[in-house]
Amino acid sequence: MPTPSLKLPDELKQTAAEAAERQSVSPHERSAFVTDALAARAEVMDSGKAYPAQEVQDYIRAYVQEGRRISQPKARSWRG
Repeated sequence: MPTPSLKLPDELKQTAAEAAERQSVSPHERSAFVTDALAARAEVMDSGKAYPAQEVQDYIRAYVQEGRRISQPKARSWRG
């Protein structure tokens, strides 16, 4: 599968590079993250389903902060 190429404005590239440097993220890791994010967005757009943000936050908080396991959020249609 070919790697997609994104054409970003120079100012945005510089901002991303500076943020990655502050977080010790390599350009390859940054590229993989962007590729994954674009694939996830395409899946959401194609399916018309996404996870409600508050439910995801509650799920993560319960698991990470409190060590509780609660039901995983369910994807819901966001299209009218």
